[in-house]
Amino acid sequence: MKAAIVGVTGYTGIELIRLIQGHPHLEIGTLCSGTMHKNDIAELYPHLKGLVHQPVEAFDAKKIMSKNELVFFATPAGISKENVAAFLEADFPVIDLSGDLRLKNPADYQKWYQKEPATAEILEKAFYAVPEFYDKPVGNLISNPGCYATATELTLSPLIKNHLIDLDSIVIDAKSGLSGAGKKLTEASHFVNVQENMSMYKVNQHQHIPEIVAHLKQFDQELTTLQFTTSLIPITRGILVSSYVKLKAGTTKEQVAEAFAYYDDKPFVRMQEENQLPQIKQVVGSNFCDIGYVINPENNYLTLVTVIDNLVKGAAGLALQNFNKWAGIDETSGLLAVPIFP
Repeated sequence: MKAAIVGVTGYTGIELIRLIQGHPHLEIGTLCSGTMHKNDIAELYPHLKGLVHQPVEAFDAKKIMSKNELVFFATPAGISKENVAAFLEADFPVIDLSGDLRLKNPADYQKWYQKEPATAEILEKAFYAVPEFYDKPVGNLISNPGCYATATELTLSPLIKNHLIDLDSIVIDAKSGLSGAGKKLTEASHFVNVQENMSMYKVNQHQHIPEIVAHLKQFDQELTTLQFTTSLIPITRGILVSSYVKLKAGTTKEQVAEAFAYYDDKPFVRMQEENQLPQIKQVVGSNFCDIGYVINPENNYLTLVTVIDNLVKGAAGLALQNFNKWAGIDETSGLLAVPIFP
């Protein structure tokens, strides 16, 4: 199948090219950019020389549908919601990696993204796709979760599903490498401010908070909020999420282990050995999500550490995992690359 990529010149778009190149059932189709559509992709990114030589074109929905079998939107928030209507009308498969289709309530999108939302019809038809928690997506409009959301939802879902934690105790401290901030240079992402530094941002305001809460509420309607903070750390790739939750009275370590046994048949979630906590380096360049935890018997608190590559399991790899499930092929197709180490 030929896959078009809209927003190909961003970090996520380039990661899609890398992964599609190694996918047995996909090939790179039309490449689109809103501003950089006058060059061959290998001219813009010399690391692709000898591998991918295709022009980067201006967006044209009709042209995409005539030359491809599906389209990935790897665009910043505010773009795909304006452009998916034509694909939706034609029932043409779309996998959206932006935040435009993640929140069912238009008012929530307006609040957290400070932009006008997509139409109610588009939002209603979008399927929020965490691949570890569904068998086959509904419809042809797939909304990819955010990077922080993916790591946090995979961490907390088994615990909340099994009613093992006090819902008002959840504290999430998430740290991301700089590629998660995108290509656009800002004061916060300037080298002199990032190197040998760590900074917290969007405290209580990060746009992934409402999608995390919405996903977790399906397991317990009493969940209404959580404490969630995000920080930038001076690395290129990777997210480390530290979660702190209080176990309900009487909860045993065996019950916690049994809850996480849910992932035993999920190929991309790797539970660590008892009391072993993962590091970012063990997942870079891969679609794996590694989770470890430690229980403090003195106060009944559970500390969990979750690591993913924000550009793979947090974006492009997750999108291909969702494609695999949508297409009804092996979920691991094109995604079993060994992490880059060291």
